[in-house]
Amino acid sequence: MGATEKITTLNGSLEIKHLKKSFNENVVLDDISLKLAKGENIVILGKSGSGKSVLIKCIVKLITADEGEIILFDKNISDLSSDELNTMRKKIGFLFQSGALYDSMSVRENLEFPLRNKKDLSQEEINTLVEESLADVGLLDVIDKMPSELSGGMRKRLGLARTMILKPEIMLYDEPTTGLDPITSKEISKLILEVQKKNNTSSIIITHDMECAKITSNRIMVLKDGLFATEGTYKELEKSEDEWVRSFFE
Repeated sequence: MGATEKITTLNGSLEIKHLKKSFNENVVLDDISLKLAKGENIVILGKSGSGKSVLIKCIVKLITADEGEIILFDKNISDLSSDELNTMRKKIGFLFQSGALYDSMSVRENLEFPLRNKKDLSQEEINTLVEESLADVGLLDVIDKMPSELSGGMRKRLGLARTMILKPEIMLYDEPTTGLDPITSKEISKLILEVQKKNNTSSIIITHDMECAKITSNRIMVLKDGLFATEGTYKELEKSEDEWVRSFFE
């Protein structure tokens, strides 16, 4: 599966219908709809402040939408109790810009942390999961180091490993390559693609990094004035006749 391949099977895990969100008089999302297919990577582009991060926070109900529906795994999240919502969230991985690591814990302890509620796992099984996850992101040799001893790119990879250890069905990436040099950014982008291929994970990727968008996306959706102005593959949008859309690629 490559970045240019379109995925047309929409028996997916996520559907958003006519979503709206305002903060006082500021309309951030105004009638947003999308379907995320199983195993698809959607990149969302938009200028700063266009509502990209608000959208993915609405998906996991960190922010509550004003109107519209979010259907996750065939269930409307507005109908779920707190316990049901928390159970649902376990199927979703969220990689924040910062990586959201615990600096007081070693690399090993950071990866063990999400597994603490898995009462059916032995310590040996936990060790295996931790080592496999670190090997997947090329960090097995730093298992006993502290996050403060790692570079920005390594911390980002560790954040991804910790998120993936629970085998989520959907991944939400919020600016996964921000603050990284071009070489490390490309490594993280390729890693996102590997995660998609290995686990058939569906992903929404918020990014300003066009190289990341090119590498990871099956489809790109462009957010403007609270609406999706257009969508298509990287190659399609790169050739768009719309000057505003093309400005992202220049």
